[in-house]
Amino acid sequence: MGKIGMTKLMLGLFLSIGLLYAQAEGPGGQQAAANDEDSPLRKIILDDFEESEDWRVKSTTPLGETRTLKLVQRGLIKDVFDEKTVPDNGGDKIEKNHILGVKTFFSTKGFDRVELYPPHEYIIKGKVRQISVWVLGRKYRHTLFAKFRDYKDNTHNVRMGKLDFFGWRKLTATIPGYIPQSTRFALLDKNLHFVSLFVTSDTHEVAGEFYFYVDDLQVRADRSESKYPGSEIKDNW
Repeated sequence: MGKIGMTKLMLGLFLSIGLLYAQAEGPGGQQAAANDEDSPLRKIILDDFEESEDWRVKSTTPLGETRTLKLVQRGLIKDVFDEKTVPDNGGDKIEKNHILGVKTFFSTKGFDRVELYPPHEYIIKGKVRQISVWVLGRKYRHTLFAKFRDYKDNTHNVRMGKLDFFGWRKLTATIPGYIPQSTRFALLDKNLHFVSLFVTSDTHEVAGEFYFYVDDLQVRADRSESKYPGSEIKDNW
């Protein structure tokens, strides 16, 4: 075999090795998936609202009607959430496309608020770094907050953002560093608790009925400090 043939053969081998390496290390590859599993920052779904009948809501005003309603979001849900799909064949089985709606009434501008509670407080293992929720807005300037309870029994309100937009939007907030968290208490269920979502009325917004809808409530938590030799032994005997 001549020098030109050997050169072509070696080039082909290098290209094949490079392709295999890219498939293993690149996006969607097995190695990338393994690294994602090993990442200390984990996604924790607090509620996808598929079983949200037990969520309850309270408002500061006695006027109007305040209640929740579990709804099926059809059609556009496939464009908003990749993992939420409606069968194209029109069958009865609908997978992960329920949302939770809230109806209330704001009478005093800048004072009234409505609070949405899960059936129980969600205990989050690890140090919570971020919280996010999808919200369907109606262009009102009211503000959404998330409430947490720390292991000292103090509550903290984290601002998610204004609801002054039309359509679905993912609101994300970073958990402030001043909120006390300690993975030392992870085995004793004394880490951060998710308490509720609440909306405060805006000073410059008109009073009256107010609707909003939520879906896919999740947090990102750092669990790296909770893994150490002997962490699998539970102090509950």
